[in-house]
Amino acid sequence: MLYTLFTVACLVVTAMATAAAPLVRILNDHPLIFFHGRWDTAPETWWSGSGFKINVQDLTSLTLNLGPNTTAPFVALGVSVDYAPFVSINASAGANVIAIPPAKGKRTTVVRINAEMYFSSQMHLESIDLNAGATLVPYRPSRLVFEFIGDSLSTGYLTPEGILQAWDFLIGETFKAEETVVAQPGAALVDIPSFGNVHGMSFQFFRTEDTSYFYDPLHNFTTPWDFRQDVPERTHVVVHIGANDASQNVDQALFVSTYIDFLATLRKLYPHQPFFLFTPWGWPNPDGPNAFYYPGAYEAVLAARKSLGDTNMFLVNTTGWVTYADVSPDSLHPSVAGHAKIAGLFQAWLEDWGLHPLEAWSNP
Repeated sequence: MLYTLFTVACLVVTAMATAAAPLVRILNDHPLIFFHGRWDTAPETWWSGSGFKINVQDLTSLTLNLGPNTTAPFVALGVSVDYAPFVSINASAGANVIAIPPAKGKRTTVVRINAEMYFSSQMHLESIDLNAGATLVPYRPSRLVFEFIGDSLSTGYLTPEGILQAWDFLIGETFKAEETVVAQPGAALVDIPSFGNVHGMSFQFFRTEDTSYFYDPLHNFTTPWDFRQDVPERTHVVVHIGANDASQNVDQALFVSTYIDFLATLRKLYPHQPFFLFTPWGWPNPDGPNAFYYPGAYEAVLAARKSLGDTNMFLVNTTGWVTYADVSPDSLHPSVAGHAKIAGLFQAWLEDWGLHPLEAWSNP
């Protein structure tokens, strides 16, 4: 009988020790956190879709601890576990429990977390708490890495889940690629005030912060972006810009010269990568053809680059890709279905060009 009581006591002590096992805290400077997009030194996110990925062994629970620079009252985040479709959640400064489904016959779990909106999208990462026994292991990035540059037409503007439903993000998912989106609603290419933006993309692209910095009481300044942080190296660059320049009546000659200069600077950053330059799909009209802007401008930009010997830039003719049936009630921006249609058409264009989706994600 005494042996039985002793055994029970040992079991109780063991259970208590197990229950009290400490969580595994991962600080924000851990080298195995794979950051993507643009983060400042806090670190907090800027630009749509910026976030991080981790690969964890024996994961059963995860708590995301966010700091005071996190957008209040909450920041919208997209969460994907083991490459399942992203789920949208609202996270606040403090502890945020992320649901982790049971493992399906494998020991490692990939967790991807993105800031999904185009304004007020600061995720200030302090630490990540994992269950006792969990171990961070290296995340292997995809060998395909897209850089998307643009305006509201590339951010999922007016869709319920922002960048998660945008055509460029869908391309990244379809091709099983890494992707960074440097795009801002209302921003022109030429460096002018436009629809609440104090700078154009020809300036802001080279900054850490997106154009909403101007209205952020915690961070109303800009810092140069260190392009050495863009790891791994981009493999393909996609630019869709100009709608807001046209809306602000920027002269076509100025738009063309600015675009040529912008591409020249980008080429120094990305010397070997193919560039895909979208032509406008135009503004849909319920009673007639789309209204187009800057006729011949994009062809002139491409011709200027080719005249300098740059044969690795390609024009993506998007004429007919978006109709009135594909836009939101504002009659300007693609709907959820419209973004999916654009992604499908661009996928077909890329495959015809010679780029195909990978067969599997980089982390099994």
